[in-house]
Amino acid sequence: MNNAVIDIESNVENIQCNAREKTPPIVSLEESYVGDLYGKIVKNEQEAYDLYNEYAAHIGFSIRKKQRRYDKNGDLSTLNFCCSKEGFRQDSDPCEEKKTKRLDERTGCQAKIRFLLEDGEWKVSTFDPEHNHELAMPEERQFLRSNRKISEAHMGAIKTMANAGIRTTNTYSYLAEEVGGSQNVGFTKTDCYNFVSREKRIMLEAGDAQSLINHFKRKQAEDPMFFYTVQVDQENRMTNFFWRDGRSRIDYECFGDVVVFDTTYRTNKYNMICAPFVGTATFEWLFEAFLESMGNQKPITIFTDQCQAMANAIMVVFPGTCHRLCTWHISMNATRNIPTLYGIPEFKKLFNKCLDGCQTELEFQHTWDAMIEEFNIAQNKWLKGLYAIREKWCPVFSQDAFSVRIKSTQRSESMNNVFHRMSTKTMTLTEFVLHYEKQANGMRSKELEETFRCKQGLPSTAAKNSGFLKRAASVYTRKIYKFLEYEFVF
Repeated sequence: MNNAVIDIESNVENIQCNAREKTPPIVSLEESYVGDLYGKIVKNEQEAYDLYNEYAAHIGFSIRKKQRRYDKNGDLSTLNFCCSKEGFRQDSDPCEEKKTKRLDERTGCQAKIRFLLEDGEWKVSTFDPEHNHELAMPEERQFLRSNRKISEAHMGAIKTMANAGIRTTNTYSYLAEEVGGSQNVGFTKTDCYNFVSREKRIMLEAGDAQSLINHFKRKQAEDPMFFYTVQVDQENRMTNFFWRDGRSRIDYECFGDVVVFDTTYRTNKYNMICAPFVGTATFEWLFEAFLESMGNQKPITIFTDQCQAMANAIMVVFPGTCHRLCTWHISMNATRNIPTLYGIPEFKKLFNKCLDGCQTELEFQHTWDAMIEEFNIAQNKWLKGLYAIREKWCPVFSQDAFSVRIKSTQRSESMNNVFHRMSTKTMTLTEFVLHYEKQANGMRSKELEETFRCKQGLPSTAAKNSGFLKRAASVYTRKIYKFLEYEFVF
């Protein structure tokens, strides 16, 4: 029994001894490093900081700049740097609620260094190497604050990738892969995010509206055909803006017979409408700006959503232009204004036939009357209003107007997907314009590639045909040729 007690006591003593060995002791600098810094001479303040910071990174701690002293003439005479854990944080007011609770990393460490100015050079006069805290292990030193720095080369790479729309996390992963791991990058992922945020703030430091105007001025200097105009209120604050580049002007001159105008994109933190031309004083200003930018060439047909203010502006600015309403928006409005009726399959079938299934005006009238009578909805206010403007949404009433067979603003198609992916509620005006330009350049690049591919050869069916199909293949794009070929063959 006594032997057992002795063994237990011995084991406890061994455990306590091992625990003491694992507890980090107060760390003293090795003698070999003391002489390396004491008495060192550097030429300027930056070299003084770099000297101590390089030493700190090698040992395993981060540094801070401390007070600077000046002589009686007001000239800098003393530089002081200390361990980042020097001193203690002052207690904050417990009544003040803070968004984040920061760790208290101060331990009152006394490690420090002092440089004195002598004969135009900075000399280490005081050097205290002892720390009262655990130093960072070699694999942890990449996280030391003063040891983290984004190099000029990395800054350039981050800016380029950010401008290309690459996510910051992917940018950091790429840079880490290039240098053999995150431990060799020299900064953390958080530093990368902070750098991108700072660059955005610099871009907008003059104010969002002024920054946007500055961007437009730069674009105008690069492209003489670039056009922009801004509307301001009585207090000289921006209320609306319009812009287009030179390529848009050329495209409009070639394909501007039909314009699609959709105001359903609300893109940024100001809740401003993005109204992309894909092909009411405020609307009058916008349409007049558009007309001026396009050399006063009015479109033959314009598609919009259902808005009376917009319709009034079109009559004023675009007299003689055929105004058509988007059938997609009408269907969406039906789900909100007549949800019960629109949920009935028989009613929906007749309603959709009126939208786009009638071949003549007489057939439309018979279908509409049958729908009204069958469901006893002659007094429905929304349907009465829709019927009153039937010439704007039913294709049989505007067959004499060129419309490229468009029936809606194509909201469910690619343009909506483009704007949905690139815009957020927190996006600033300048950010949105920059993202828009990138998307437009990407779409034009794809168009250029398609044009190049079309020039490289003919579809096999056209190559074997010496007549109509061969001529069509040399004029049309591959996609349009396929439509034509299908109609020709079948």
